[in-house]
Amino acid sequence: MALKIYRPTSPGRRGMTGATFEEITKTTPEKSLLLPLKKKAGRSNQGKITVRHRGGGAKRRLRLLDFKRDKLGIPGRVVSIEYDPNRSARIALIYYADGEKRYILAPSELNVDNIIKSGSDAEIKPGNALPLKLIPTGTLIHNIELEVGGGGQLVRSAGVAAQLMAKEGEYALVRLPSGELRRIRSDCLATIGQVGNIDHQSISLGKAGRKRWLGVRPTVRGSAMSPRDHPHGGGEGRAPIGLPGPKTPWGKPALGYRTRQPKASDRMIIKRRGK
Repeated sequence: MALKIYRPTSPGRRGMTGATFEEITKTTPEKSLLLPLKKKAGRSNQGKITVRHRGGGAKRRLRLLDFKRDKLGIPGRVVSIEYDPNRSARIALIYYADGEKRYILAPSELNVDNIIKSGSDAEIKPGNALPLKLIPTGTLIHNIELEVGGGGQLVRSAGVAAQLMAKEGEYALVRLPSGELRRIRSDCLATIGQVGNIDHQSISLGKAGRKRWLGVRPTVRGSAMSPRDHPHGGGEGRAPIGLPGPKTPWGKPALGYRTRQPKASDRMIIKRRGK
């Protein structure tokens, strides 16, 4: 995928880039795989804002994606590569030999009329899904399960890929895009290849309105607020943060403060992400 650069006909256009969509082969989605999608605006079932800076945006409909890849042993043909407004990656419409239609995440090297397959007898080629124990070491993979039959949960956004590093008995060692090394049961399914739409990270939105189309609302600096609204607020003129370091709107430390809750799966992490 290439990027198109707009001419600077206005300040918002200057520096703006966008996708060329040259890989898209069909512009209307498959009706049988669509669901209505109600906007939540960052609110919970109690109506309280639990995720800030959300709301508005273009109307969307949900595409039902097959993350489980449980059509084992049944070949499918790629009919089209489509745009999905709910994710950064492209999706591929698959017609299976038994007549069923499904959407999957489109790897970067998957093309129309390619044949894909899931299961132990599938080849090692982009779009095929196999158990980790049958994938050669060093292969790039995505859409990785954490529990057998639970569906892919890891490595699903545009341009990312994990690498299978080693196999140790019942577990495989996988390096995730964040740099984290994690053990995953070798019976879990993963899809071969890198997720498509590789240049997504290089897109420059160019103007605030384009962010609003995506349903993202503005973020206000704490120092621009009053003291009752934020610990950084108030003072005559511009004031330093003060306190022992920056704080969240609720007075918690904002830098270096550990917020991750312990999970049972933490024991599977061999090396944490980061430097």
